[in-house]
Amino acid sequence: MYDLIVVGGGPAGLTATIYALRKRLDVLLVTKNLGGKTNWRMALPGVEEDEYYKVIRGLDTVNKFKQELEYLDFARLVEAAEKITQKGDHFIVQTKEGSELETKAVIIASGTKQQLLEIPGEKKYMMRGLCYSALSYAPLFIDKTTTVIGDGYLALRSAAELATVATQVNLVGPTGDSMKSPLGKKLQAADNVTLYEGYKVTEVLGNEFAEKLVVESPDGEKTEIAAEGTFVEMGLAPNSQMAADLVDLDENGRIIIDCGAKTSAPGIFAAGDVTTIEAEQVLVAVGEGAKAALSAYEYLLKL
Repeated sequence: MYDLIVVGGGPAGLTATIYALRKRLDVLLVTKNLGGKTNWRMALPGVEEDEYYKVIRGLDTVNKFKQELEYLDFARLVEAAEKITQKGDHFIVQTKEGSELETKAVIIASGTKQQLLEIPGEKKYMMRGLCYSALSYAPLFIDKTTTVIGDGYLALRSAAELATVATQVNLVGPTGDSMKSPLGKKLQAADNVTLYEGYKVTEVLGNEFAEKLVVESPDGEKTEIAAEGTFVEMGLAPNSQMAADLVDLDENGRIIIDCGAKTSAPGIFAAGDVTTIEAEQVLVAVGEGAKAALSAYEYLLKL
């Protein structure tokens, strides 16, 4: 039986695992990949690799943890966690590959999955001018033209942040309801924001990089929108169902945690984007992972 199992190998999960190892816990990281969303970096014409590191400062920290774990085969299992159940005073982590792992405590750092457009050109240009995190890359778009796709707070927030640096922001897909919010009203009043209310995207076009979108109006009329960077912000679905029977979730399916990364179930902790933290940022996830590991350590000391 393990002292601790960490589910998810993104920034939060990697940090939690390294902290647990340094506390001399018998810990196992269960994940299909190391690095999570940091393995994806948006490529843009004319932007050199070192410019990304100036913006995504958490990447350096995550890569150090990732490199350390790559050499510690005993501390990681390359499988996907599917279900967490309780058995007496400990837990069973089941994987899609059929493993059943017993542990005294669990940290869930399984992240979120992005809602995709499912249209022609999306897969071809994914991370090549087309991305899913405007908040991470906004500083790269000073004096550039950008497009945000989505309806809801995430899309409006992304468009508002881009509007502070970009020359032009196109927001495709908002509806009347979302535009009635304070953020929506701010975007309507912004000189550098163009709204395509009720439009839907039908195709992504480009050469080496995504260069434009084909959009369709509510009346069926199609037009093209050019941009130097396009962001899909249609919502994030937390990967929390594996523990939905054990911990409390909010209305969006995120795991509810307190300031110590504790869930409603003793012995289960959570960190990163799968939780109710405010910002989906690498450095925030790193800090939350460290906090979860320290809370789990305190919990295990008392057993």
